[in-house]
Amino acid sequence: MMLALYGTGVSNGISIGKAYVLQSSKPQIIEQVLPEHKVDNEVEHFLRSVEVVRRELQEIRKHIPMNAPPETAGFVDMHLMILEDKMLSDAPIAMIREQRLNAAWALQKQSDLLCNKFDKMDDPYLRNKKNDIIQVVNRVLRVLLGIYESTTEIQEGHIIIANDLAPADTVLFKKNKIKAFVTDLGGPISHTAILARSLGIPAIVALHQSTSYIRTGDNIVVDGNKGVLTINPDKATISYYKKRKLQTRLSKYEFDSLKRKKSQTHDRKKIKLLANIELPGDITAAMNSGAAGIGLYRTEFLFMNRVNPPDEEEQYRAYTKVIKRFPNMPVTIRTLDIGADKPTNSVPGAIDIRSNPAMGLRAIRLCLSDTSLFKPQLKAIFRASIHGKVQLMIPMLSNLDELFRVFDLIDEIQHELKRSKTRFNANIPVGGMIEVPAAAIAAQAFSKHLDFMSIGTNDLIQYTLAIDRVNDAVNYLYDPSHPAILQLIANTIKAGRAANIPVAMCGEMAGDPKYIRLLLGMGLREFSMHPAMLMDIKKIIRKSNTSELGKQANRLLKLHSNEKIGEMLDTINTLDR
Repeated sequence: MMLALYGTGVSNGISIGKAYVLQSSKPQIIEQVLPEHKVDNEVEHFLRSVEVVRRELQEIRKHIPMNAPPETAGFVDMHLMILEDKMLSDAPIAMIREQRLNAAWALQKQSDLLCNKFDKMDDPYLRNKKNDIIQVVNRVLRVLLGIYESTTEIQEGHIIIANDLAPADTVLFKKNKIKAFVTDLGGPISHTAILARSLGIPAIVALHQSTSYIRTGDNIVVDGNKGVLTINPDKATISYYKKRKLQTRLSKYEFDSLKRKKSQTHDRKKIKLLANIELPGDITAAMNSGAAGIGLYRTEFLFMNRVNPPDEEEQYRAYTKVIKRFPNMPVTIRTLDIGADKPTNSVPGAIDIRSNPAMGLRAIRLCLSDTSLFKPQLKAIFRASIHGKVQLMIPMLSNLDELFRVFDLIDEIQHELKRSKTRFNANIPVGGMIEVPAAAIAAQAFSKHLDFMSIGTNDLIQYTLAIDRVNDAVNYLYDPSHPAILQLIANTIKAGRAANIPVAMCGEMAGDPKYIRLLLGMGLREFSMHPAMLMDIKKIIRKSNTSELGKQANRLLKLHSNEKIGEMLDTINTLDR
């Protein structure tokens, strides 16, 4: 019997094949109180297990295929860093010694404490990183408990069905030429999603209980565009999806051809396509994608999983490395977007969890409250600016006073650099992320003082709609085409046009094929996205006519019904050029 299941499509494409179900759910653990004479042995057992996992990850790191996405190594490195973190490696040992707990229970207890802190984070991108902790912990727990799951039966062309997948898993599956991923857990910004997009294969996440409905060997169809998984499809369904697959496939020849072509619409409007990066490996991916520069360089990675924050010199080297790889192209560096709701040892007070972190001390608020954290980053960015076309971007602005205080700090650090006779570019463009509804509403006021604006749709949508898109219970409400969201975007674009400053978009919406033509019609001319999406978006842009799209977008912006907006959006996406 044919059955359709619905989740969240996070990597476009269609895959038809046989399922391979990984039964790698969370290990079952029982609390034990150990006799005093067994405590030392249990500590040794824990340390040996951590060492086994460390060697496993290091071995995986060594054997990452040459054609694997560059960010894959960064994800494995992140898991190694988590394994070394004292909050995860030392705390369980203290519990074993002081409470005489068995190692598995102590590790799980500490993991739960850390995950609770991540759950209270405001930023969905960083909150989602609790999955990294869970994946590392589960790997150690399996060694502690002697659990091993063979993957030798996975064959070329299989579609992996799992409760969740770790980055290291994807490295192992890469050599098997897996067709698609489907997981019970995860979200649009999970590592499964990011890696699936990088690998160019379809993926669906948050498809609850998929491992219960599907059996290894079942014929299935994965529609990563719409988030639909079909079990035991009939001939008509298979025929339908085969036709869709042929229509949407972007061949390697077409990819290479598109890279050489101009990024412009059919009516010759120039469109700037930029890349979002975070991990060191993202640099190569961005270069290979044909990006015209970096529209968002997330700097949080430098501060995560360490005891002390990076000093000015370390940051200078990191920023310079990226800037030099993109000569004569813009590199937009976002200042630290982390806060008191994020358990980061390197940032003082960052594990001081508040009851409502959305109203707490984070991003530019934290940086302004602790200039000893902010000034070294600003100095490093200004020093690195002599190596290329650097732009400085301030996150989470909500009022002009914050912006003016940033300007005062910039003046202060420029004077210090001049006194020390340090070279820097004094004319770096300074922009702001428009991701708080207040900033979008007041975009006209901000546009008078900024050199550019960049719309961060991830936070803008969840703040405006009062939903958490990482929370499976409400993420169905996450709707970029909600009339309120579209009005805020339109207001920001209009303000930028009136002030004659560029307006970009760097959230997930900028790389979603569903919204590109609408955004073009609304007047957006700069898109920054994950490198894997650039050519798909460029293909849509080159077939679009902004004159006709502008008329359709104006009509859509007058609608208030989600259903009517959806219908109009479908019409826009089927317009001939």
